[in-house]
Amino acid sequence: MLEIELKVRVNSLDPIRQNLENRHAEFRGKQHEHDIYYNAPHRDFRSTDEALRVRYTDSHALVTYKGKKLREYGLKAREELNTAVESGEVFEQILTRLGFTKTAEVNKWRENYRLGNTSFALDLVDGLGTFVEIEIIAQNDDADATKQIQRYAKEMGICGEPILASYLELIQSTR
Repeated sequence: MLEIELKVRVNSLDPIRQNLENRHAEFRGKQHEHDIYYNAPHRDFRSTDEALRVRYTDSHALVTYKGKKLREYGLKAREELNTAVESGEVFEQILTRLGFTKTAEVNKWRENYRLGNTSFALDLVDGLGTFVEIEIIAQNDDADATKQIQRYAKEMGICGEPILASYLELIQSTR
């Protein structure tokens, strides 16, 4: 699957939240996400623009591989593979035994909304601030997804330079 998203830093989440509520967007919950990122022993993910993380939420653990960013969409787009694991802690032990090293942790509080096939995340990220992500998961190349994301951003007054860096990269750049 291909994740296509617009990420923008915002001063306040309140106007975006209100706009989503006014549009009767489906509220899909609020949760704390604790992400632990790993690097591989056989290649440097920072150099290859990949990511491997274990995400803990209130209810489950999820392992995610993110492929190299694809720049041709004008927004952040990359392959994303996810799978739930019974125990994130056991999976982390497996990674460690295989020579993977922990590189960083990201903590965020996320509110999730949905309008049709589009997801909206209102994020408060420790050490970074507040962000909005508008995302569509496409099966393959989908030029309409980029246009739809940009249209929603304009309609909702979400403006600013698109951030192509991940939260991991933003955290690492502050060190």
